[in-house]
Amino acid sequence: MKSTINAPGTGLKKASTGVIGLDEITGGGLPCGRTTLLVGGPGSGKTIFALQFLAHGAQNCEEPGIFVAFEENADRILVNADGFGWKLLELRERKLFFIDAQPSPDLIQSGSFDLDGMLAVLEGKISEMGARRIVFDALDVVLALLPDDAARRREVYRLNAWLLRNEMTCIITSKGVGEVTTPEDKQAEQPYGFMQFMADCAIILNHSVMDGVSQRNLRVQKYRGSGFDENEIPFMISNNGLELVVARQLGNGVLDVSKERVSSGVNRLDTMLGGGYYRGATVLITGLPGTAKTTLGGTFVEAACKRGERTLFVSFDADAKEVVRDLSSVGINLSVHLESGCLRMLSARSVTGSAESYLLRIKSLAEDMGARCIVIDPVSTWMTVRNGRSGYSVAARLIDWSKSQGITLLCTSLLDETPHRQDAISSLQISTLADTWIQLNYMVHAGERNRSLAIIKSRGTSHSNQVRELILSDDGVTLADIYTAGGEVLMGTMRWEKERAEVDAAEVETVATKLKRVRLSAEEAELEVRLKSLQTELLAKQIEKELLHTATATRERHLTHEDSRLRELRGGDVPPTEVE
Repeated sequence: MKSTINAPGTGLKKASTGVIGLDEITGGGLPCGRTTLLVGGPGSGKTIFALQFLAHGAQNCEEPGIFVAFEENADRILVNADGFGWKLLELRERKLFFIDAQPSPDLIQSGSFDLDGMLAVLEGKISEMGARRIVFDALDVVLALLPDDAARRREVYRLNAWLLRNEMTCIITSKGVGEVTTPEDKQAEQPYGFMQFMADCAIILNHSVMDGVSQRNLRVQKYRGSGFDENEIPFMISNNGLELVVARQLGNGVLDVSKERVSSGVNRLDTMLGGGYYRGATVLITGLPGTAKTTLGGTFVEAACKRGERTLFVSFDADAKEVVRDLSSVGINLSVHLESGCLRMLSARSVTGSAESYLLRIKSLAEDMGARCIVIDPVSTWMTVRNGRSGYSVAARLIDWSKSQGITLLCTSLLDETPHRQDAISSLQISTLADTWIQLNYMVHAGERNRSLAIIKSRGTSHSNQVRELILSDDGVTLADIYTAGGEVLMGTMRWEKERAEVDAAEVETVATKLKRVRLSAEEAELEVRLKSLQTELLAKQIEKELLHTATATRERHLTHEDSRLRELRGGDVPPTEVE
């Protein structure tokens, strides 16, 4: 890893800190060869920050470092920091040097003193080990021993000149209120607050408790020669040290926008969405209690695990084992995926603290397991009295981070049950940030309540505008076809009764049709018989007519012959042969 980074557009070089998120908001880290003042109250994380800075430089940047402890014994500091995995004891032998410079508790001061002696020793050590980073932890402890402000200023400027001469990247930690915004702050400000004007970079760490919940925030107060994020950034102290979760900077859009679709786990819902959710999209499922929000989250998890995608399921409503048991009642089997390691489930009972701590722990777990999909059930838990407005901020940063990682995020959210706000989403109001918003509801009719599903929006997809009945059974989860009667959508028993009535009516109509067909066939047969009889009668008449005609012709010939013969016998006519 590069030990220094040139700030864009300037010649200022920056040293990577190793503090997740800090390098991003400062554009690369702390100013190289200059002094950074780290101000904060007790327990705010100043010493951890400084140790993390030194450990990162020694391990990853080939920059040995020196830690000057003015308040706490170096051995105790190393023991306290052993749980962070920085291997400081190993680095101490080769790349880190710790010096105890804390005054003795029974010190009796006589006369003035300065830092020249200590700086001479440090200069020799810098030359010996090639140190590039140095930390003066709790410098205010020594400054407090000086008689007046003038002496304190003199020693601080002496230290600053020494640091510039040796081109050391330095962190000075100090107690103090940081920013002076009220008269009370002015009274609480330490007499060495002028160090903020001397330092090239000043960072303020705040640790407070609100409604019984610990809140930690970091703010870069100044940074000479460089742009930086001026906002207050929440952070937490994890097993890796300080971690910040920051939103993407303007202009740093998502690197990869996928057109790939992933299944919701419900085939008919995929059809309504035009093929499923987009990979890397944020899906919000809202609804009243019992509308099957967790169930739809479970179908998504099962589908993801069947694709072989590692998935994290975070439940704030129930224990993980209870969720697995409940989902199995509707044909969703998550236990097999838990056993295979493809799925990891986390219960709210094991994630305690502020909304910021939730976010950082979720982020850490997802990165550790390489999750491709995450389900938060419900995300509205973050909007509590304790978390206040920060709940929305945390949800927004979760969405922002998941998109930057290409993770498909599904969040459920509980709707407000207040009668006049039945249609409103909870105060998180993250629906505008979601790519797909599915709303679940109850349809109450004739004393029966049935679940319904509607897609409120789905960016970039042609989606159905129908309200569908959501059916849960032992065989799984499905959506019923849309059914209307008289312009009204029917669900549940009303739909069943209407369909049954239609089936019965269709059966009656079928029987009636068959009977009519038989009657018509009989009439047709009767007509055919009558037709054949008439045809026979017609033929008889025709024969009779022909016989009558023949008989008449024969009789006429016979009469003519007899008449001729009579005239011949009477001698009135000549016989035919004689005439010829």
